[in-house]
Amino acid sequence: MSLREEEEASVSLSNSVIATDGALATSGRKVAVLSKRQRRIRNALVAYSFIAPNFIGFAVFTLGPILFAFALAFMHWDGSNAITFAGLDNFWRLFDDKAFIAAFWNTVIYTVASVPATLICALGLAVLLNQKIAGRDFFRTAMFFPYVASLVAVAVVWNMIFNPEMGPVNMILYTLGLDPKNMPGWAADRHWAMVTVILFGIWKNMGYYMVIYLAGLQGINSELYEAADLDGANSWQKFIHVTVPQLGPTTFFVTVMLTIQSFKVFDQIYMITQGGPGTSTLVLVYHIYNEAFISWDLGYSSMVALVLFFLVLAVTVFQFRRQREDGE
Repeated sequence: MSLREEEEASVSLSNSVIATDGALATSGRKVAVLSKRQRRIRNALVAYSFIAPNFIGFAVFTLGPILFAFALAFMHWDGSNAITFAGLDNFWRLFDDKAFIAAFWNTVIYTVASVPATLICALGLAVLLNQKIAGRDFFRTAMFFPYVASLVAVAVVWNMIFNPEMGPVNMILYTLGLDPKNMPGWAADRHWAMVTVILFGIWKNMGYYMVIYLAGLQGINSELYEAADLDGANSWQKFIHVTVPQLGPTTFFVTVMLTIQSFKVFDQIYMITQGGPGTSTLVLVYHIYNEAFISWDLGYSSMVALVLFFLVLAVTVFQFRRQREDGE
């Protein structure tokens, strides 16, 4: 073999070695990429395996029924016979249903009255029980107790306290000189039944939101109060110009939660008045209950539920937009 042929063979061997090394490097990179992708897939599967039980329960018991109710709002169904398409019949029926109109306005009245009253009571209690007073822990527990107590028990006690004939509230009013003929009938009187339900809702819920406000108060920087003291501010001025602005996010959260809770009020209506006397305390959720499980008109009750859903959604979106505008 000549020298030239040996050089050509050496070059060819070098090229093939380089090509082999390049192929091995490319193959190694591919293996590394596949390995990293497999690890990501494996990690994702592990994460989804933890989420899956809760999501499956949510899909079966919450999301599925919600979607079915949305579809059922445009159907006729009594729970036993075949489902038939109703179109917008259930929707147009709302405008001729006096019970629905009464329930709608009663729900609005309950919300408008109970939300600000509960918020003010909760904030007042939080400010008071945030001070260093004797028995503070006891009073905090006592104020929170109605929220965690059995609704059946507290509703029975509430009816006894506001009994028109033997209740201690009317006895106190009689002692103060009120004419027995003018005594409020409370839950038994169509003019006072809504007032009774609203007072019950405020009393039962204010302890829970008091705890939320207490958490917000304890997060306020004490240096702000010290600066206000140096400026000569009194207690009311410190409350208005320091406490209230610093509790803005907490107040927004409480307002949204109270609004949603008030629109879907049901349990206390069921336990105290059952929507009566007449339709004086009939609210939307109780009307849905009557139509669905008393009259078994599941299509129409689903339409009422759909209206309630969009009503709560609209109010909540409005609140968030106002909060965003105020923040800007």
